[in-house]
Amino acid sequence: MTHLRKTMLEELQRRNFSEHTIRYYIRTVEDFARHFNRPPDRLGPRHIREYQAELFQKRKLSPGTVAIRLAALRFFYIKTLKKSWSIAETPYPQKNRRLPTILSQKEVEQLIHAARTQRERVLLMTLYATGARNAELTHLKATDIDSQRMVVHIRGGKGRKDRDVMLSPNLLTALRSHWR
Repeated sequence: MTHLRKTMLEELQRRNFSEHTIRYYIRTVEDFARHFNRPPDRLGPRHIREYQAELFQKRKLSPGTVAIRLAALRFFYIKTLKKSWSIAETPYPQKNRRLPTILSQKEVEQLIHAARTQRERVLLMTLYATGARNAELTHLKATDIDSQRMVVHIRGGKGRKDRDVMLSPNLLTALRSHWR
């Protein structure tokens, strides 16, 4: 492990970044250095602009992905190398804002009933009724369901935050029948 990689890793861990973010940031800096075939501490603003253009034009990455890669490089330069970073020289790309597709009640019913097994049907119902993310659903336990208060306790959600969401009577019935 190089000194720079070790220093960046320590800086990320000191700030309690998630393991996923740490891996992604390290991989981004490695890719940046590999692209120019030089150590990342020997690359400057000109290289960053060129890399950003490469990500958009040749690799055809989305604005959100490019923004995350720029965040990784910004972290590397500011926190690891203790160098300045000019937002004016490396602007974050504008994201295309889209409204989410809202399904009608009938479409939701069709989706849930299209599940092949009872287990898949209950999973879809839980996702829809609670608004939980896939990763949150995989960590859900029976003890997280509070039928007295009619809430589902979701642990370690986005940003490692816990939250309670309402539990519908229909979902509670489906969960109980699946549990038996």
